[in-house]
Amino acid sequence: MASPTDPGDLEALLEYIRTSRGFDFTGYKRPSLRRRVEKRMQAVGCATFEAYGDYLQKQPDEFVELFNTILINVTTFFRDPQAWDYMRHEIVPSIVEESRSRDAIRIWATGCASGEEPYSIAVCFAELLSEAEFAARVKIYATDVDEEALAEGRHGIYAASKLENVPDDLRERYFDRLEERWIVSSPLRRAVIFGRHDIVQDPPISRIDLLTSRNTLMYFTSETQQRILANFHFALRQSGYLFLGKSEMMLGRSPLFSPVELRRRVFRKVAHADGYAPMARPRLDGDGDSDGDGDGAHASMREANFETAPVAQLVVDHSGHLMLANLQARTLLNIAQRDLGKPLKDLAISYKPVELRSHIDKALAERHAIVLQDVEWSHDGGEKRMMDVQVGPLMARDDSLVGIAISFADTTRYKRLQEAVEQSKDRVETAYEELQSTMEELETTNEELQSTNEELETINDELNQRTGELNQTNFFLESILGSLEQGVVVLDQELRVAAWNDGARELWGLLPGEVDGQHFMNLDIGLPVDRLRSQLRSALAGDATGPVIVEATNRRGRTINCRVRVSPLSQAGSARLGGVILFMETDGS
Repeated sequence: MASPTDPGDLEALLEYIRTSRGFDFTGYKRPSLRRRVEKRMQAVGCATFEAYGDYLQKQPDEFVELFNTILINVTTFFRDPQAWDYMRHEIVPSIVEESRSRDAIRIWATGCASGEEPYSIAVCFAELLSEAEFAARVKIYATDVDEEALAEGRHGIYAASKLENVPDDLRERYFDRLEERWIVSSPLRRAVIFGRHDIVQDPPISRIDLLTSRNTLMYFTSETQQRILANFHFALRQSGYLFLGKSEMMLGRSPLFSPVELRRRVFRKVAHADGYAPMARPRLDGDGDSDGDGDGAHASMREANFETAPVAQLVVDHSGHLMLANLQARTLLNIAQRDLGKPLKDLAISYKPVELRSHIDKALAERHAIVLQDVEWSHDGGEKRMMDVQVGPLMARDDSLVGIAISFADTTRYKRLQEAVEQSKDRVETAYEELQSTMEELETTNEELQSTNEELETINDELNQRTGELNQTNFFLESILGSLEQGVVVLDQELRVAAWNDGARELWGLLPGEVDGQHFMNLDIGLPVDRLRSQLRSALAGDATGPVIVEATNRRGRTINCRVRVSPLSQAGSARLGGVILFMETDGS
C-alpha cells in the first residue's frame, strides 16, 4: 500500500483538484499543504492520497471541507495593531494627499478571507475623508479564492470577538449592534467590492494606490511568490504602497519594492525596476502634443530618444502594421527600412524570437502590458542570448487605443552575473531559505492553531448558552414542583427518580438528594409501591389511569390513606414517552 506521504500521489491529487474544480494548489508549499490534506483524509478515514481522490469523486461535498481546511481564514479587524496604527497615521494620510489631483483612490486587498481586513482599510480612509468624499472616491477590491468566505464578507456581520482590536470610538461610528454580533455600516459595505480572484493565475487589478496581502504569500513556494510580486508591482501606481503580513520576508531580496517601514512590513513600488522599464513613447496619429505649445523641439527629442534607446523597440499601429523600429531593433532583429508599413504578421519578427500575435491580442483585450521573461534568442545561428519581451498597449490622452509597443531587453549579461552570484551564495541562500521556510511553517501552524482555537471558542460559547438555557429550565421546573402541595415524583423510563418535590419529602421523609437516580420500586418508604405496578406499566405504555387509594405510613409513622395518580410523561415536541409522573396526597374523605 502506498504511503499517504508519497509525493507522486500528492501531485496526482493536486492535478485532479485543479482539472476538476479549477483550484490550482501546485504553487503552495508542500509541508503545510500535505499536512492539511492529511487532516481531511484522517477525518473521512482515507489512508492514502489515491483513496482520498476516489472519495472526492464519490462525495463532491468534501471539496468544500477540503478547501476550507487548506485556505485557513484566520483574520480579525486591525490584526497586528501596531502595524495598523502605522498604516492609519502615516500611509493612509500620504495616499489621500497624493491622490488629491485625481478622482479615485483604489485599494486591493488580496486573500481577504471573510472581509475583516478590507473593512479595516475602509475605516482608516473613512476617518480622513468626509462621508460624501469617501463614497465618491474610495474603491476597495477585496479578493479571495474562497467563495464561502467572500459571501460572509459581503454580509459584513461578525462576532464580537472579531472586533476586539477595534477602538471603542471606531466601533461606535462604523459598526451597528445586531443582537450578539456587529454589522459593518452601510457606507463602508458599499465601498468594498468582493470578488473571486486567484493571485497565481488571474491577471492583476491595475492602478492601485494600496495593495494589502497579509500572511498570504507565505503559503506559496519561492518561485510562485516572485511571480505574484511581479504582478503586484504591475498592479500598483508609481506611488503605490504594498502592505504585507509580519511573517512574509521575501521583499528583503526583491528589486521591485523598497521598504518604507520594514518592521511594519510596508513597502513602496520601485519605479523602472528590472523587467518593467517603460519604453519611450513615440508620437502617433491621434495623439495630441503632450506639451501643448506647438513647438516641434519636444517631438524631435522624443524621436531621437526613441531612435537611440539602448533597448530594441517596435511600434505597431491599431491595424497591425509595423510603423516604427528604432536602431537597436533594426540591428538586433534584422529589420529593413522597407519592412516599415507592412503587416506585422507578414514579417519574421512576428514569430521570432517569440510568437507575438497572440500576446498582442491579449494586451489589446486586457488593456495592460504582457511581460515575457527569459526568451531564448540566437541571431543568425550565433551565440544564444536571453531576452525579456514586453508587449503593451499605447494609449492616447483621451484613453483611446492607438497602437502596440513592443520592447526587447537583452538580459544575457544580467543572467550570467546572476548565475555567478547565485552559485557563490548557494550555501547561504539555502540556509536562508530553510530558515524562512521554518519560520513560515511555524506561522502557518500558528494560523491553524488559532483557527482550531476559534472553533473551540465557538463550541464553548454554544455550550455555555445551552447550559444557561438548561439551568433556566431546571429552575423553572423546580419552581413549579416546589409550588405544588401534593407530593410529586417524576420517574424516567427505567423508573428511576428524576425529580422529587417538597410535598413528597413531607409525606415520606426523604430528601431529593437521597432518592435522585434510585429505582422507585426499591425505595424504603411508607408507600407500598408494589401495589402501583399495574398503574406504572400502563403509564409507561402511554395510558393514563384513574387515581388509586392505598394504605400507607407517612414520615411521622401515622397510617394514612394515600391517593396516587400515575400519568405518562411525554417529551416536548416528540411522541416518545420520557417516563411517568406520580401525584400523591393524603385522602381526607
